[in-house]
Amino acid sequence: MQEVILIIGSSGQIGTELVIELRKIYGNENVIASDIRQSCDEVMNSGPFENLDIMDEKLLRNIVAKYKVTQVYLLAALLSATAEQNIELGWELNMRSHSHVLDLAKDGLVKKIFWPSSIAVFGSTTPMENTPQYTVMEPSTVYGITKQAGERWNEYYFNKFGVDVRSIRYPGLIGWKAAPGGGTTDYAVDIFHKAITDGKYECFLAENIGLPMMYMPDAIRATIELMEAPAEQVKIRSSYNLAGVSFTPKTLSEEISKHIPNFKMRYQPDFRQEIASSWPSSIDDTHAQNDWGWKLKYTLEKMTLDMLRNLKEKYKKIA
Repeated sequence: MQEVILIIGSSGQIGTELVIELRKIYGNENVIASDIRQSCDEVMNSGPFENLDIMDEKLLRNIVAKYKVTQVYLLAALLSATAEQNIELGWELNMRSHSHVLDLAKDGLVKKIFWPSSIAVFGSTTPMENTPQYTVMEPSTVYGITKQAGERWNEYYFNKFGVDVRSIRYPGLIGWKAAPGGGTTDYAVDIFHKAITDGKYECFLAENIGLPMMYMPDAIRATIELMEAPAEQVKIRSSYNLAGVSFTPKTLSEEISKHIPNFKMRYQPDFRQEIASSWPSSIDDTHAQNDWGWKLKYTLEKMTLDMLRNLKEKYKKIA
């Protein structure tokens, strides 16, 4: 049976790259992008796009029926920093979108769901170093609370209704194809742009705050590998820890300076500093390695080189 995939929130940082990659695998016509705003030209011109507000459950079900969708990737969400500025919307969007999609599978309309969790599920009482898969989770942000609640709903729908839902706790994600969407780890994307355009950057986190990060090609690959793994290998139905490379703003600045020698970094911590301080500095993803064979490819050095190379090309085309 031909898989037909619907990506909800396809115009965001993860969605943009996921659509492009999945279309290479499943064919352009079999991967439907959807969002409340249009995506980049590569997504819009290569396959179907639907204007979808995920809060509209009737429209969601119409689109699923129209294309005979078999898999849904739900990426629409209000991220950590943005949700703190709009608590009600953060709670409503993040929770209601999840239940709409889980109910699609419960009602037998789709076979498989991907829903992203985050390191935001952890809190200040969680062990910060090498954070284990199973540990204390007391999130202190709207985003983190919705993600922890979502993990419990994943388990419930799997155990109660047999819903094949799969999830990853993403670390901070770094990519060059789309702009970040209001997360606490966004500095690690913005810094590359400003290094090229301005030769300097003012960071909203303190210099020595270490956080787990991951380069987007690794995150996309992990997502697809988890979704394509045989069901019996997916032993955790809440969400899998996924580790990338952990570094501080100062470490990243020093790595960029190897390629842009006159690059200058200033630190002006704001409200996001408190959020970042409650998150782990490194993650243990042994379960993902053992269950479905996860392996990281991009080190800090490889990522920095690739980000700068691609962004320089991008700015050259704009100029």
